[in-house]
Amino acid sequence: MASNSLNNNKENSSSWTSMQNKQFENALALYDKDTPDRWQNIAKAVGDKSAEEVKRHYEILLEDLRRIESGSVPIPNYKSIDSSSSNTIDEEKRLLKYLWSRVIRTCKNSNKHSPTLN
Repeated sequence: MASNSLNNNKENSSSWTSMQNKQFENALALYDKDTPDRWQNIAKAVGDKSAEEVKRHYEILLEDLRRIESGSVPIPNYKSIDSSSSNTIDEEKRLLKYLWSRVIRTCKNSNKHSPTLN
């Protein structure tokens, strides 16, 4: 997730697959800020990523979350074509809100409600 929003930093970060992002999110929930060798453990859980890469990915995620929480990243305003697509758009908006709330909750829980970079 984090690697998608800040595309201008893309050259500074490696490419992440959806599977790696899911492994990253799961590892964040498992290894909190007090875990010794946190970034090395997360890198092992993700595979094919160094401790520096996962830490940078985390920093990008935190920046994304700050932008979302500050209202800098609005939910897209889709234009409906007909009534059936309107229902789909409403469902997509609800899904986006739900997914972002899960990401925010996972991030905050992994930091014991303190979004600091460790």
